[in-house]
Amino acid sequence: MNLKELHSVYFLGIGGIGMSAIARWFNYIGVPVFGYDKTPSPLTESLSSEGIAITYKDAIEELPSDFLSTTENRLVVWTPAIPKDSILKNHLVQSGFVLKKRAEVLGMITKNMVAVAVAGTHGKTTTSSLVAHLLKHSGKNIAAFLGGLTQNYQNNLILHDEGSEEEPIVVVEADEFDRSFLHLHPTISIVTSADADHLDIYGDASHLLEGFRSFIKLNDPAGKLFIHYKALEKLDPSTLEGRSIQVYGLNSPGIRATNIKEGIHGFQFDYVSGDTVIPALLLPIPGFHNIENALAAISVALEVEVTPDQVRAGLASYLGVKRRFEVVYQDENKVFIDDYAHHPEEIRAFLQSVRAIYPQRKITAIFQPHLFTRTRDFASGFSESLSLADEVILLDIYPARELPIPGVVSEMLLDEITSPTKSLRSKAELLGYLDQINPEVLVTIGAGDIDRLVTPISKWMHDGKS
Repeated sequence: MNLKELHSVYFLGIGGIGMSAIARWFNYIGVPVFGYDKTPSPLTESLSSEGIAITYKDAIEELPSDFLSTTENRLVVWTPAIPKDSILKNHLVQSGFVLKKRAEVLGMITKNMVAVAVAGTHGKTTTSSLVAHLLKHSGKNIAAFLGGLTQNYQNNLILHDEGSEEEPIVVVEADEFDRSFLHLHPTISIVTSADADHLDIYGDASHLLEGFRSFIKLNDPAGKLFIHYKALEKLDPSTLEGRSIQVYGLNSPGIRATNIKEGIHGFQFDYVSGDTVIPALLLPIPGFHNIENALAAISVALEVEVTPDQVRAGLASYLGVKRRFEVVYQDENKVFIDDYAHHPEEIRAFLQSVRAIYPQRKITAIFQPHLFTRTRDFASGFSESLSLADEVILLDIYPARELPIPGVVSEMLLDEITSPTKSLRSKAELLGYLDQINPEVLVTIGAGDIDRLVTPISKWMHDGKS
């Protein structure tokens, strides 16, 4: 299938961050794009403004008649987030259309490029966007399909120059959900973490780890693997013999960071890898975990012949990713930070960094659990990591693709949270409650629709009242 010669492409779940990047790529190369999503969002509005026709009604009559006229030279891209009873999906399947998952199409797009794939249960988006920015800033011919909106490019897609004589490098997130990353064939791989997650898909942690081992084995044997030392310990180095592996991390015996200085405007550190030392690098986004993400990205950049001076300049100009340690508001009295963390280890890393920056100030965390299964599987871990905050406010669980599970509610996390103050609140009463407590350092955490609270909370911060 020659993707550039398709008549048209239909996306089921076009508003997803990964789906929208591929939709944009097809639209850019001139293939007509249509799509469905459950609800409007800033992403779907942006796609519509670029000329992509989107419907929010799961009904057959919403399908373009020209698309339905024949199954030849048509492609349907879908996400597992689409429910099994979807009218649109079932009709397209029964009508004989070719349906491909996002990861399959991403594998097809990148098949003939040098690919850098970033895997891990957390850290993928920041790390892949860092790799893409360091390479792009240095003048490399790159494409990137990212899982977040980069602040530098205000997009989740970076397009390569097809007219360039330089062979393009493509940077992609290798998503472990639904084993999607097994459709990729990378030249260089990064594994940021391998903590238990998506147990609704894998069943248990051992099968998740087996998925990561299978992903690593897809890497070009002549290529490189950069892996966080804790992830390598979980995967068991003996199972990966014959691979060129380099470990990294703050306390790694290999690639590491020294002389770390933390601050709200960024962290400074020295990059150390064997005899290679790049001193006093400035990473404008805070967070110890983000230093580790930067270590991996710098290592890839050096591997593809970006110079240390180019690394320094690129890193200093990096603005981060939307909803990854995003400082939304700050004045002399209060701070508001928004973060996408939705796994206990992500929350722990985020709050530890916030505490390091503000050791003497009260930290109030608003958390929206994401998925009933994840809340059930990691309830104790969520309670423990959230306890790093001085006050915890829980919102109801965001279900995403799932149906409710009896007994699995946000309130089940409260008992084990050891913070001095903790409560369960609705979104409607949240701003009124903030009026009462007047938080010093306020953080919103979660991967659901908690991002819709960012604007009203920011306005509350500016105005001083709800």
